[in-house]
Amino acid sequence: MSVAATPDADLAVAIERTGASGSSFYTAMRLLPVERRNAMFAVYAFCRDVDDIADEPAPAETKSRELALWRREIEAIYAGRPAEKPLARALGGPVQRFGLLKQDFLAMIDGMAMDAERDIRAPSLAELDLYCARVAGAVGRLSVRIFGTWEQRADDVADHLGRALQLTNILRDLDEDAARGRLYLPRELLVKHGIAGDDPEAVLAHPALSAVCAEIAALARTDFQAAERAMAECRRAAMRPALMMAGVYRALLDRLERRGWAPPRAPVEVPTLVKLWIALSRGYL
Repeated sequence: MSVAATPDADLAVAIERTGASGSSFYTAMRLLPVERRNAMFAVYAFCRDVDDIADEPAPAETKSRELALWRREIEAIYAGRPAEKPLARALGGPVQRFGLLKQDFLAMIDGMAMDAERDIRAPSLAELDLYCARVAGAVGRLSVRIFGTWEQRADDVADHLGRALQLTNILRDLDEDAARGRLYLPRELLVKHGIAGDDPEAVLAHPALSAVCAEIAALARTDFQAAERAMAECRRAAMRPALMMAGVYRALLDRLERRGWAPPRAPVEVPTLVKLWIALSRGYL
């Protein structure tokens, strides 16, 4: 076996890929025990890779072909065949060690395919729910198994928290998504507040945008509350990473609401010291 194909080398690729993302998830993952941390690095690197495929400036056919390659890699892992991508090989150990489910990896790829096939613009609420379940809920279900819990309520945590995080991301990334020709705000809420059409730039400049975003923020808060009720019925030690992510993203949502939705929308982040405080308050440190 060449050095480039060793498990340690594959893991190093996943760790580098995760650290380079600058994500809030990286802060939470670094606080896990080493075996669980490395598994999360591998899963998150996979997520970043398929997300980058969906976002790259390439024809839809190219994106679909690259996502199909990932589907074959996931099938190879579960069939006991060698995977070709270093990031896929890095998933092999976590899949066996933590009983990760193939359907969750495939759901994540299906979610990215929704972005790759066309620019999503003003989806229905049902389509937005499906998108959130695929790109966030599936990752949550992989994560709670790595955290060390298989309870039914842990899947409820994954579903509700994943949706809350994704809705918060949508509110944070309004302008970034519009620059890609995307608009994730649901059609029903746009119509409710008198916004016609689905042109991203026109919608983001509309005076009723704030009312739509306020409703999305309220939906996110409802899911945060449901997730934390479910967490209370799970082992606290296993839920600490989820508690931290909920805390960081609630702080982000608070800052977004204080900033408001009218242009110009300055970027919003959660400072490192706030993340540290959240880690302390959630019993991490």
